[in-house]
Amino acid sequence: MNAAGPRKVDRQASGPPVRYNPPMRITSVDLFKADIPLKDPFRIAVMEMRCAHSVFVRINTDSGLCGWGESSPFWKLCGETQAIDLAAGADLARFLRDRNPLEIEDRMAELDGFLKHNSQIRAAFDIALHDLLGRAAGLPVYRLLGGSPKPLRTCLTIAIGEAQAMADKAAAAVQRGFGIIKIKLGTNVRDDIRRVETIRAAIGPGPVLRVDANQGWDVPSATAVLGAIQPLGVEYCEQPVPYWNLQALKAVRDRSPVPIVADEAVFDHHDAFKVLSADAADYVNLKLSKSGGIRTAQKAAAVVDAAGKACMIGCMMESRLGLTAAAHLAAAMNHFRFFDLDSAQLLAADPIVGGMRYDKDQVVLDESPGLGAQPDLAFLEKCERITV
Repeated sequence: MNAAGPRKVDRQASGPPVRYNPPMRITSVDLFKADIPLKDPFRIAVMEMRCAHSVFVRINTDSGLCGWGESSPFWKLCGETQAIDLAAGADLARFLRDRNPLEIEDRMAELDGFLKHNSQIRAAFDIALHDLLGRAAGLPVYRLLGGSPKPLRTCLTIAIGEAQAMADKAAAAVQRGFGIIKIKLGTNVRDDIRRVETIRAAIGPGPVLRVDANQGWDVPSATAVLGAIQPLGVEYCEQPVPYWNLQALKAVRDRSPVPIVADEAVFDHHDAFKVLSADAADYVNLKLSKSGGIRTAQKAAAVVDAAGKACMIGCMMESRLGLTAAAHLAAAMNHFRFFDLDSAQLLAADPIVGGMRYDKDQVVLDESPGLGAQPDLAFLEKCERITV
């Protein structure tokens, strides 16, 4: 005993003894082949889609709780297809059997270490683990991550097409309450300038315009287009040049009167560090499908913030399941300034129950535990399923 006498314990501060329940255990994983048609063909500079070939992931536990996630393969941008993700997902599921799903850091370190690439199927597992943790805690994921409800104003994307047809779609979107229009470009200087001019004339001066070249230009083309459209009130341009050409990205950024967003050039926090160290972008577009889920997207957002820049949260062609996860992350971190969570607007069907909803161009979350979203059982009955 020291001279001060026996140590006193503040019973009120310490509270009652903590009782630990047996750890939760993953019993199985279900992979669903989810095909969702699009309203119209979706053409960007490097590919075209007519159907969202997603994979829904359900992680089942001995507690009776489960967690849901979604992979939205974009083969040309991320190198994954639905078939690849189903096969890779079965391998990842074997790592999880009999493990504690609430230990997300350990579980995702194991999965990331096993499968270095294939970020889209890894994202589905990461999202499902966060959903499960939120359900177990009785908290929505954004509160679990320390966030709060906040307005998330999404743009609506207009795919590449003939200029007047694109303008008609943009005008219809504005009539439905969307005040931010994102225009897909990246074909050639003349046609791309005409697309932006025609859309601006159709929607008037009020709505915000953004453009996305999806790597479709070289430096001279990007410089010419961006110089011509800057007077039309363009907020920024996403990924003007190929993802691998950091020098070209910096050259465009140095010359452009329009701010530049790095998208395909940034998958994770390592990429964010390289791009921002080179001062090659004004903003960074983070997508859960690129980063491999919430966990790594948080790291990338922190790198962007450390560089004094801001993030946007984007999407591939997710249903409202994957979009809800992205919205939860955006609500949890103040790093995000721009929001592109519109892909569910492009789908011909909505197979999701609960989750985020649209109020014109506002993305709204509620207080449901976890993501608060899951696929409709009637839809799942039509899907091929793999159980591991």
